[in-house]
This record gives sequence, C-alpha cells and structure tokens, in this order.
Amino acid sequence: MAETEFMTTDLSDAHQGLRYLAPGYQDFGGTIRFHGVVKTLVTFEDNTKIRAAVEQKGDGRVLVVDGGGSMNCALFGGNLAKLAAQNGWAGIIIHGCVRDRAELAAENIGIKALASHPKKSEKRDLGTYDVTVKFSGVTIHSGDWVYADEDGVIISKQSLSV
Repeated sequence: MAETEFMTTDLSDAHQGLRYLAPGYQDFGGTIRFHGVVKTLVTFEDNTKIRAAVEQKGDGRVLVVDGGGSMNCALFGGNLAKLAAQNGWAGIIIHGCVRDRAELAAENIGIKALASHPKKSEKRDLGTYDVTVKFSGVTIHSGDWVYADEDGVIISKQSLSV
C-alpha cells in the first residue's frame, strides 16, 4: 500500500479514545506511513505463523505480532517482507526484532519493530492468531485499526477520517 495522506499527530488532535504504543518502535520498511485493520498474532521466538499469515492476502491489513519483546532473535526478515508486500499487507508491527534491514527498506510495506537482530527464529509452528494482545502499554484486538508514521503508532476501535 502506498503512503497515505495522514499524520498521527493530526489524528491524535482530532479524535478521542485513542490508544498509543509506547515510544521506541523503529521504522524498517520502505513505507513509513501506513494504516489498516489489525490482525493479531502472539508467538515467541518462532516465526512460522508470521510466514503463514503473510503468505495470505493482506487486503491492506496490518499484522500486529506480540513477540514478547524478545531481543534474542528476529521474527521477520527480507523474504517475509517481500511476501507481505506482494500479498497486499499494509504493514507489520512486531513487539520484537527484525533482520535484513536493507531488504526490509526496499519493500513497499510499513514495518515497525523494537530492534534488529541477525539471528533467525525457530520454526516450531507455535503461535495463535486473532487473540487480544497486550504490549507497550496497549491492548490490541483483531479488528482494531492502526495508524503509524514517523511520530508513532495509534490504535483505534474504528476507522478514523484521514
């Protein structure tokens, strides 16, 4: 999805009842500003379910992954970014790490994560989709809306006028 015309600062000023991820997420994708309906996934040091998700049609959604904030390995890299972009995902937000920074930056998709790490994750087929996740001071449900840019990440129960 191409960058859209909105700024999280303007959305924050114009709307009440928003939730905000705590600062600290870095931009890794080729798209900095993105938004869409949330699909949640919880997994820990295993990216099998992330791959399965991005192999499916994204339809402009944002995959929000609670990776437990692990700094031990990367959950997302260049191959998955390419798949996600090709399949129409607007963005990926990972409470954890990514890798292949140059490859991520080359893809037309928004990617936010805590850090980069060179080690790949395990492949144990662990994880659960569409569950409520809690991290960085926010509770996020599948079906919420996410708005992300260089200033931060907003979560809303409904679509916001951009």
